[in-house]
Amino acid sequence: MAATTEATTKDVFDIWTTYQSILKDEEISTPLAAILALTELVQRSDAGTMFELVKALNDGAKVLNERTPNPISLNAGCELFIAFVTLFPHDSDSFSDLKKELVRQGQQYANEALTYRQKIARLALEFIKDDSVILTHSYSRVVMKTLLCAHERKRISVYVTEARPRGLGLRTYEELTAAGIPCTVVLDSAVAYAMNKIDFVLVGSEAVVESGGLINAVGSNQIAIIAKAANVPFYALAESYKFHRLFPLSQYDLPTHRPNILSFPLMAAPTPCRKHPVPLKEQPITAEERNASTLTSSQTRYMTQEQIARNPDVDYTRSRHNL
Repeated sequence: MAATTEATTKDVFDIWTTYQSILKDEEISTPLAAILALTELVQRSDAGTMFELVKALNDGAKVLNERTPNPISLNAGCELFIAFVTLFPHDSDSFSDLKKELVRQGQQYANEALTYRQKIARLALEFIKDDSVILTHSYSRVVMKTLLCAHERKRISVYVTEARPRGLGLRTYEELTAAGIPCTVVLDSAVAYAMNKIDFVLVGSEAVVESGGLINAVGSNQIAIIAKAANVPFYALAESYKFHRLFPLSQYDLPTHRPNILSFPLMAAPTPCRKHPVPLKEQPITAEERNASTLTSSQTRYMTQEQIARNPDVDYTRSRHNL
């Protein structure tokens, strides 16, 4: 699969635009898009030595990192490709031939990586019994592939969390329902309520870190804690290119953590109150008014963009024996 070159101009290579263009393909995940963008950079680079090439790759990875709100899985792909280039054994007659071979290898790896989800789905079938009830969280390509593959051979039903604030669980619900899989959406706050109905939890991952822990859509950590308390197996599926050289000790060690996450907004000075407030005359409220009031207030009870910005997109789940 050749990397998209839409993002380039005659004289200047724009790695960010190239990366964004590659991501338009729904099958390509963030780490693979990063690898293909860096592969394109190698092809376009005028570096004459390995030192210059590695520097160009690191600079390109830095640009992608700085422009991505959540660079965790992107960094995993960048690290993998740069390590490959650095350690690649070669006996090419010229540096130009070496760059061509690196490009070929990068594109070949991306092609092979697209088959990993199917391989994982086949392996996961051994853990899925007939009439299994599964809980999944948010939206994951590898989990979707596994559930659809299981549906072809076994009877399964799925609970899927809504996964606020992005609501990607609803996308999972729609695709599973369209495939004929019995599926129910569960409130994020109702996971503990539903856990006793579940045979096992199955989630995807943005990255698997060196501690054996998991970085995934926010809410995964609390689901894992509830699952352990209820003695329910918790499985995470991840392609090998999502293994990340990162060792977080807490949620606040993640690259996505910002000072404003879970911070309190600055409050305006309180309005002075009267020492003896004037009592309000109570008026009887009709049933129609009460229902109208409830409907109006419930329709407006959604988080604002500012409130969403104060919450994390992903969280860190420690390996099960450390939960």
